[in-house]
Amino acid sequence: MSLAKAVVVGVGAEDGLGAALSRCYAANDRHVLVAGRSLEKVEKVATAIRRSGGRATAYAVDATREEDVIRLFDTAMIGDKDVGPADLVTYNAGNNQKIDFRQMEASTFEDFWRANTLGGFLVGREAARRFVPLGRGSIFFTGASGSLRGMPGFAHFAASKAGLRMISQSMAREFGPQGIHVAHLIVDGAIDGERVRSLFPGAFEQFGENGMLNTKAIAETYWQLHLQHPSAWTQELDVRPFKEKF
Repeated sequence: MSLAKAVVVGVGAEDGLGAALSRCYAANDRHVLVAGRSLEKVEKVATAIRRSGGRATAYAVDATREEDVIRLFDTAMIGDKDVGPADLVTYNAGNNQKIDFRQMEASTFEDFWRANTLGGFLVGREAARRFVPLGRGSIFFTGASGSLRGMPGFAHFAASKAGLRMISQSMAREFGPQGIHVAHLIVDGAIDGERVRSLFPGAFEQFGENGMLNTKAIAETYWQLHLQHPSAWTQELDVRPFKEKF
């Protein structure tokens, strides 16, 4: 089998991080399962990969629905003479929004927990269930600086991302000795894409050249983690523009 599969959960716009991860993995001999809520969006990403000579399949997946995640991994672990089972999984789903703590509904807090924490648990659990018997595999989680410090108006985001970080740490300690590389990547700063540019007009002018994170550069960091020798695994790292204050 010349190819293995890679799973990217949390793919949206073509210029987003999830799409960049999918393209990066496909360029490195992976058949990518491109998974996200919108079939239209993930199909665009998968189609572009195929047009560039890569291999990709789009899947509409709600990462907070257990049955969706299980179904995705059932597919991911099927191998044939051309493509083997997955050896790389990335959880990139999540959302963020500034909300006054006093005005926040309990349902809103729960929605953020579901997207940023519960989804990570479900994807991490299913990946571990499939990888441990094989004694190999990488499971990566996209985190944020909010997992390290809570900021005004972002209690819900910080709490949910901190939960994801703890899932990653616990999994790394439990499954690292069994050959599974679990890592948490803290993305600290604005990602240069349509979402930031539409929500914050003038963002490029404000941050300047290389003041926002380039999605291709972030994705290459994930891939380098996957290539690490097990005697020197990274469990957590952060990426930020050189202009970012921290």
